[in-house]
Formats: sequence, C-alpha cells, structure tokens
Amino acid sequence: MIVKNTYGSSVAFSVKQFGRIPKNEFTGSALDRKKQEPKKDTKAKKKESKDKGRTERSLSRRSKQKIRKKITCFARCYKRLSFVTLTFLNKVSDEQAVNLLRKFVDNAKKRSDDFQYVWVAERQTKNDIFEGNVHFHMITNKYWKIDKWWNYWIDLQLKNGIEPRDKDYKPSSAFDVKQLNSNNIRSIASYVTKYVTKNDAKFKCQVWNCSKRVSELYTDFYTTEEYTDQFIRMGAILKEKEIKDHNNRTFLKLKMIDLNRNTLPLYKRLDDKNINALKK
Repeated sequence: MIVKNTYGSSVAFSVKQFGRIPKNEFTGSALDRKKQEPKKDTKAKKKESKDKGRTERSLSRRSKQKIRKKITCFARCYKRLSFVTLTFLNKVSDEQAVNLLRKFVDNAKKRSDDFQYVWVAERQTKNDIFEGNVHFHMITNKYWKIDKWWNYWIDLQLKNGIEPRDKDYKPSSAFDVKQLNSNNIRSIASYVTKYVTKNDAKFKCQVWNCSKRVSELYTDFYTTEEYTDQFIRMGAILKEKEIKDHNNRTFLKLKMIDLNRNTLPLYKRLDDKNINALKK
C-alpha cells in the first residue's frame, strides 16, 4: 500500500484498488498544477464571471481540508505568525467588503518585503446591530504596528463610503491582532478548527484566499507503510479506521496522529521541502 501523509494524518491506499502510483513524492503545491490555455471566447468568460458573482459560495469540505493543510505548512515555515481580524464600521455588502480587504492586502504587500497570508471570510453572529455582517480572519507572517494599521483600516473604510453608525464610532476591535507561536501546533490547529472547519456560512464573494507563496507550499508526501509504523511504535496514533471492499479486503487505512515534540521531527522532509521553496 502507498501512504499519503500530511501533518496529523496518514491515509494508506491500495495501489491495485486506485490504479496508479504517484509520480512525485510531494504534492499539494500550486507549482504542480497544469497551466491551462486562455479561453478565446471573452464574452462567455464575462458571462460566467457575472453568474459566479450572483451565486452564493461556501467552504466545501475539500476547501476546508486544503486551508487546514496550507495554514499548518505555513506555520512550519515561520517562527511567529499573527492572527488578524478585520471588521467593519457599518453594514457592508459581501462584494464591498472583499474589495476593501483586497486593497488592505495590496497595501500591506507594498510595505513588506515578504508578506504571506491566508484569509477566510466569516459571518458575525454575536453582533446584534450588524448581524450577519461579513468580517475577515487572516493569518500572516507580518509584525503589525497596531496604531498605524488600525488607523489605515478605519480610513480605508471612510474613503470608500463606509460611514460609522455614530460620528465618533471607531472601535478598537475593528483591527484586532493576536500573536501566534508557530511552534505550538495545537494553538494553530485550534484557530483553524474554530474559524475554518466550523465555517458553513454562504457569501456573495470569494470565501478565502492566500498569497502566491503559500499556495506554492507542498501539503502532502507519499511513503510506504514503514513510515507510519514509526508512529505506532511511539504510541502516537489517536484514531484509526479501515475501509474494506465487498470481499472484506482493506483498501483504505486512515490514521490520525498526535502532533507533539516527538512526532513533528518525522515531518522534517515536508518542512525542508517548503522552507527551500520559500527561499527561491
């Protein structure tokens, strides 16, 4: 059997059942996507774009898994990360909100040598005045000067027609920053679970995005079952599940692995692959 691994989980699958052996040891990077030729029919493309704008979007199960993996790999490449929450002074449409977020991100890029990020949209549920208003959570590798960027985020909203509900309403929570220790993988996982995994809201805008460098991080690598045997010997298997075919033969094995100071060194090959990729 061939095993597909990422931080905290390993899936062993039957090559005979699935019919092919992976060509590359590492997968999950945007670098491996096949480039598609641009479509000549621009009218059809514009119509498709408009249709997408009308359709509500949400995070699929696959997207949640992808975000979880990208954030974990991102955290393994930087010692410290920041968790930023951006909220609005008044009620905004989803489209207006995401356009302001893009302007904010573009400005941060211009003022940073190496600005990497992952952002996710979320609905406000505990705000009675702006109930359902979109806001954004963003994990970045940037150190933020709070006063400077808080003022910029407020001014950006004012310049784009978002007036506060009261004349002097400038909440400190509009730009909220928490520092994350990337060595504490459980801390990172808790944020991912809270703001990504449980996020089932629908939006009339893009639901998540990440910087180019983060999209290029590899999230998975292939091994034989000898690799996962190491976790068994360490007593690090939290949960195990087997899926069998109609002949009662196992063709899929799932192992959930405890991430700690003993098990994390076994992911060094993935750490090194991504750290080297970021240097290019």
